[in-house]
Amino acid sequence: MKLILASQSPRRLELLHQIGVRPEVHPADIDETPLSDETPEDYVNRLARHKAEAVAQHYSGALVIGSDTSVVVDNQILGKPESRDHFFTMFKRLSGAQHQVMTAVAITDGQQTLSEVVITQVSFYPVNEREIERYWLSGEPQDKAGGYGIQGLGALFVKEIQGSYSAVVGLPLAETGKILDKFGFSAWAQGAVE
Repeated sequence: MKLILASQSPRRLELLHQIGVRPEVHPADIDETPLSDETPEDYVNRLARHKAEAVAQHYSGALVIGSDTSVVVDNQILGKPESRDHFFTMFKRLSGAQHQVMTAVAITDGQQTLSEVVITQVSFYPVNEREIERYWLSGEPQDKAGGYGIQGLGALFVKEIQGSYSAVVGLPLAETGKILDKFGFSAWAQGAVE
């Protein structure tokens, strides 16, 4: 069965490779504007499902994985930083505090779509302005939800996580595997275990 990842995220692809799954990559092109009165959890779930379903329209008989990740503080989504000033404002909110990372995974065969949202609590150490500046200059925050990557230099700020590490990176692997199983696609059969 052909498997497609509806995302251009290299992190999601690496995570799938980690469990022996090697999909084709065909990014979805959808409107990611939040709806009025939409909760962050509903938002990431809707986007993951729409990404998978948009790509599945072009690939009959394939399984398509869509995903979306948001960093959430006080029920407000922190997107990707739009500028240095925006990044500083976001990172000061994260510094010394707890936030949530909400990641949805959706898989469709073109007939039915199954999805799940995984919420992980992440706590940051206090971060000073010099550290924020150095991190911005590293280039890592620019394309990351919430302005940081836990799998990179951003790990230096993380005090604790409660939940799924892979979901914070961009794809909850255990939940992805369980949904794939429901479609009859086993990561175990793909050579993940020698």
